[in-house]
Amino acid sequence: MAALLALASVVGLAGLLLRQPLIVSFIAVGIIAGPDASGLVRSTEHIELLAEIGIAVLLFLVGLKLDVKLVRTLGAVALATGLGQVAFTSVFGFLICLLLGFDAVTSAYVAVALTFSSTIIIVKLLSDKREIDSLHGRIALGFLIVQDIAVVLAMVVLSAYGVGAGGSRSGLGIAGAVGSGALLLGAVGLFIRFGAERLLARIVTLPELLVTFSIAWAVLLAAVSDWLGFGKELGGLLGGVSIASTSFREAVASRLASLRDFLLLFFFIGLGARLDLEVLGDQLGASFILALFVLIGNPLIVLAIMGYMGYRKRTGFMAGLTVAQISEFSLIFMAMGLSLGHVRPEAMGLVTLVGLVTITLSTYMIVYSQPLYGLVEKLLGPFERAVPHREEAADAADPGGDYDVVLFGLGRYGREIAKGLTGRGMSVLGVDFDPEAMARWRRRGLPGLYGDATDPDFLEQLPLRRSDWVVVAIPAHPRTISHHDFRLSLLQSLRNAGFAGRVALTSADRADGEHLLLAGTDLVISPFEDAAARAVERIADAPPERAGGASAPAGRAKPPPSAVHG
Repeated sequence: MAALLALASVVGLAGLLLRQPLIVSFIAVGIIAGPDASGLVRSTEHIELLAEIGIAVLLFLVGLKLDVKLVRTLGAVALATGLGQVAFTSVFGFLICLLLGFDAVTSAYVAVALTFSSTIIIVKLLSDKREIDSLHGRIALGFLIVQDIAVVLAMVVLSAYGVGAGGSRSGLGIAGAVGSGALLLGAVGLFIRFGAERLLARIVTLPELLVTFSIAWAVLLAAVSDWLGFGKELGGLLGGVSIASTSFREAVASRLASLRDFLLLFFFIGLGARLDLEVLGDQLGASFILALFVLIGNPLIVLAIMGYMGYRKRTGFMAGLTVAQISEFSLIFMAMGLSLGHVRPEAMGLVTLVGLVTITLSTYMIVYSQPLYGLVEKLLGPFERAVPHREEAADAADPGGDYDVVLFGLGRYGREIAKGLTGRGMSVLGVDFDPEAMARWRRRGLPGLYGDATDPDFLEQLPLRRSDWVVVAIPAHPRTISHHDFRLSLLQSLRNAGFAGRVALTSADRADGEHLLLAGTDLVISPFEDAAARAVERIADAPPERAGGASAPAGRAKPPPSAVHG
């Protein structure tokens, strides 16, 4: 076990340097430690036990997100895109598998497994790129939630099918299984109605007990559900759903996230260790075809649906890239089918191989989405309406005119910059790709345009002719800076658009600021250093008297009330 954890750390570090999700690294650990390679894994009993607990905790966390009020909050575009992509991938994936020579049951399993995309991976990548609040980021999160709901339904159907096929371990017949299922759901319903909120209100006062209770609840329901023949996966989901409607679900989710990642390590290690490399070699052709289908077909159907609904091709392309891979749920879904005897290990290996290929390549596709879009932009014309009305509605409040400053980024930092500039009599045009930030900006009666700073076509439409400054108040994090830095791309695009004024960019640290100056930036803004310098000025310039009139001791000057929020 110590050797496995050390190997996972080393391979995980290599994956981090290659900008790969841990799923890929952990499956690689299993392959390396498996019998066909180093033979490090000899007894899998402990690994399988930890893997089963990890699956229960993972599905418990999925259930936590499935509040009964959730579906009401999903927009039409999320529902249409999510359901359309699931239907497209399932139908055409099934036909492709039949053409590849698989039987109908295996084809159905593989087709359904190809429909799921990894919410964990996508949220991480979009967060690192600061695109989680962009229009395409919000839409992607919406249809990923739809996929999560589809996962739940697929597992429920699979569990019921397993019972119908005689999978009940308790020896109950079909009628008994149905009655047991109703009893289980009734008990969970009563817990939701009368016990969940009150119990968690007491437990949450002791965080350590909250973790213990959450794991115990997830594993208990998983064990009961498995004993009744419905599978441990369904029990884990029910455990999460039973707490999803409480006011403590976010506290539970945050506490269990790291533990989930640790326990899932053993699921992926066990999965990789069970792969027969000789069998995988025979499936390279089929996995290549299915991987191309996921990498190209899934983004195209999202692009087509969003284009039909009135979004620009760029927004559809960026959102479509988020479904160009399969997820950890695809592997869990296939593992359920394998445990029920519906599919053979070869099918599990095939989907695992497709997962390795698609997750690896789609990660780079998302990280380098801007240059990738530049390569294929001219080919995407058929996926955009002549009038993309949904996005043009956001641009309907086009302010026109000329402005002293064009400000990108209307978060808290950007709004404070705008407040100071307008206080000095300068006119400011705000630009942001977050619909909510733009709505807040316009509610203040300020002129603004919805748009993406990384879109060269949008920059050419801005009223830059008489502007003196372009200020980018979008924060940059050192870990996200690369040779595809959006700030340098923006600087070059502004020059290409004929902007003759000065440009101020936000830096992550001193070294990053020096790099921006060498690239031709006129002014580098350092939020933390600038704020610290201003704080020093206010502290040093504060009057020495206390509020009551007495002199304050040296170094403990109290600012006047007017300076508190100055």
